[in-house]
Amino acid sequence: MLIKKPADISSSDITPEGVYLNRRHFMLGSAGLLLSAETLAALAAKKSPLSTLAGNDKANSLKEITGYNNFYEFGTDKADPAANAGSLKTRPWNVLVDGEVAKPRSFGIEQLLKFPLEERIYRLRCVEGWSMVIPWVGFPLASLLKQMNPTSRAKYVAFETLQRPAEMPGQRGRVLDWPYREGLRIDEAMHPLTILAVGLYNDVLPNQNGAPIRLVVPWKYGFKSIKSIVRIHLQETMPATSWNLANAREYGFYSNVNPEVDHPRWSQASERRIGEFFKRKTLMFNGYGEQVAGLYRGLDLRKNY
Repeated sequence: MLIKKPADISSSDITPEGVYLNRRHFMLGSAGLLLSAETLAALAAKKSPLSTLAGNDKANSLKEITGYNNFYEFGTDKADPAANAGSLKTRPWNVLVDGEVAKPRSFGIEQLLKFPLEERIYRLRCVEGWSMVIPWVGFPLASLLKQMNPTSRAKYVAFETLQRPAEMPGQRGRVLDWPYREGLRIDEAMHPLTILAVGLYNDVLPNQNGAPIRLVVPWKYGFKSIKSIVRIHLQETMPATSWNLANAREYGFYSNVNPEVDHPRWSQASERRIGEFFKRKTLMFNGYGEQVAGLYRGLDLRKNY
């Protein structure tokens, strides 16, 4: 499908590179591995026609994006992931892709980094009512799934996060049923906007943001964009998802950004952009309705929230 580049955003709208490129070295988590020049060159991704789908919204700063996170594996406070994620070892790292595919296999992160990378500047809307604009680096999930030759029974895609309590202190508690799990319909997973992100601001993905590889589905609430993925499983039935298991009344499977369907405990009609004082109106499908509304034609979005 053709998705046009909006004319109302330019590279000058993005936080200056000096904010984040003034570091001589970048460490990969606590593994102590210097980012290679070859990998850095790969992460300096080209812009694609999909790269600036955030309207005229400016990207949040690196400090805001890396310092204000929900990643309960490292704690429930917004500052906990940045404080605690340094313990996560992201090398070696493998992602198993299996289930209803003709060619199941495990990918090392080095192999995944060889996919053609692109910059995608997307809005992120949290179900809690706050938002950001983030310049991800990644590749379409469809590029990976197509290599696996999904069978006709592959109706859904299930995702699973690493479970390693020794490195993820939040998993020592019972906030959720670990490991964290999420899922999409196969057409959502194959949509051009759905990406696997491996970088942020043209650098490697920080641990607190889901290193070394995470899902990004920009028209859904942020909790759908599962972090630190170790398994992608294609299946015929709708997968169980962590927040739906924890509280099905509040967290449905679809979790599309819909300002007309309130969370049972608060309105979803507006949001607070991190770094701004005043609230702004929440956009249907987080502003990506032109691209994704057709996926839900005929579906009751109040019932299927």
